[in-house]
Amino acid sequence: MPALLHRPGPPLAAFVDCLWAWDCYTAPAPREQALPSGTVDIVVNLRDDGLRVFDRDDRASRLPGIMVSGAHAGYFVIDTAPCASVMGVHFRPGGAAPFLGVSAGALTGGHFALAELWGASATQLRERLLAATRPADRFHLLERALRARLARPPRRHPAVAYALRAFDDPDLGSVAEVLAHTGVSAKRLLALFRDEVGLAPKAFWRVRRLQAALRRLDGDDIVRGADLAAELGYCDQSHFDREFRELTGLSPRAYRAQGVERPNHVPLRG
Repeated sequence: MPALLHRPGPPLAAFVDCLWAWDCYTAPAPREQALPSGTVDIVVNLRDDGLRVFDRDDRASRLPGIMVSGAHAGYFVIDTAPCASVMGVHFRPGGAAPFLGVSAGALTGGHFALAELWGASATQLRERLLAATRPADRFHLLERALRARLARPPRRHPAVAYALRAFDDPDLGSVAEVLAHTGVSAKRLLALFRDEVGLAPKAFWRVRRLQAALRRLDGDDIVRGADLAAELGYCDQSHFDREFRELTGLSPRAYRAQGVERPNHVPLRG
């Protein structure tokens, strides 16, 4: 069963890509690799009041049933559960900070109880979501909670807004090209980008190119590695393979062989 998606209207649409929900999803493996997207997410476990994530050294972190995941520059591992019921908020790049009360940079590479940022209202939100019975009602509650946090929509710095657009351009050749058009120094752009997005510009660019590659590999067409590398602006296929393996822990061929069911989630079958 595919995820249910809800696209909020303005003013949330400028910051939130979607609200999503999986009801009674049975994962193909007890753990999954969560691949980096360059964005921040809120995740709510609607079955158990707990979530568990692992770093690359297999060290586990136990979190409450409503958490926030910062922007990551590489994969991490999550526990799955039989017949899981989860939902969440997938923010746009740079869209989360206005809702969380801290800079995106304060969350980079980590996972945190949402109550650390929202206090008791985070726990109360999960309780209201549990009490609701229909997905539409849950989306409404989650959207209302986000609207309440966005009392005054902030303006994104123009240099960050330009850079975010540029990093999704397959013809971009370097971070220096972006810097030349922003009108700010390299040090200033780095600080602004980390504050609003959570990653350094170069790390974010790497992740966004990976996301473009995943979309192509998840399609039905047969894609040659050399063609995909050229299409996405990598130096050559070996550069593409090296970057892909570093960010996902898999080669492009091994990734496609997994038959991924959920975007950005690779089952660990053994």
